[in-house]
Amino acid sequence: MTSSLPTDFWGRIFFLITNYSSSFLRGAGTTIAIAVVGTAVGCIIGFIVGIIQTIPVDPNDSKIKKVLLWIVNAILKVYVEVFRGTPMIVQAMFIYYGALMYLDIKMGMWFAAFFIVSINTGAYMAETVRGGIISVDWGQTEGAMSIGMNHYQTMLYVVFPQALRNIIPQIGNNLIINIKDSSVLSVIGTVELFYAAKQTAGAYYWYFESMTIAMAVYLVMTLLTSFLLRKWEKKLDGSAIFELATTDTLALTSGMLHGPTRKNRGVRQ
Repeated sequence: MTSSLPTDFWGRIFFLITNYSSSFLRGAGTTIAIAVVGTAVGCIIGFIVGIIQTIPVDPNDSKIKKVLLWIVNAILKVYVEVFRGTPMIVQAMFIYYGALMYLDIKMGMWFAAFFIVSINTGAYMAETVRGGIISVDWGQTEGAMSIGMNHYQTMLYVVFPQALRNIIPQIGNNLIINIKDSSVLSVIGTVELFYAAKQTAGAYYWYFESMTIAMAVYLVMTLLTSFLLRKWEKKLDGSAIFELATTDTLALTSGMLHGPTRKNRGVRQ
């Protein structure tokens, strides 16, 4: 059987695709699922952390509120710095094996993957959201508060919709990063694309050919993701063709007072 195996590069590539395409496709599907869900949940975590970090502290606020905000912000700052300052592969082993050894919690493959990617993404998104909120002009916040909105209403209805457009490119970057970085989850047994490629390579010791296929699949996934994200951004921007308003619609709805003209001068209106 060994003598019938191909010896040239393209022959081996064709052999692996023919016999192990299902393994590569399952691994790619797992990679996409982990990246999409992890990025979505991480964005939610980042939005919550970013909004909390931007809660204003008024000098007239009670000491209890000031102390609670200081404690919460300190905890969130530690969370952000720890998960931004350490590699995801270390975080995966620390959380997975630490939970098993000291908390007697056996995480499943899917839960462990989603949890690790989500909290890692949330740490990066927290700073992105905070920057997006700060980038919105302060006059928007003042205008919202002047009509009686509280901080959370102002964030939800005024600031956040504008900040979201500014941070969409970074959300896309995080999604692409998670597609690639999900490969580190193989250290805890997550059967994603890299894990499938490594298993296939181990069967024949064709590591170069197997990783070439994996690299091509990763490239296709990231390029397709970039294309879809650009289409989404253009859709949010709206049409580039528009017409300038020549009349005041507010004045039209409330009625306009017309002065006498040459034709109707002297005629009672």
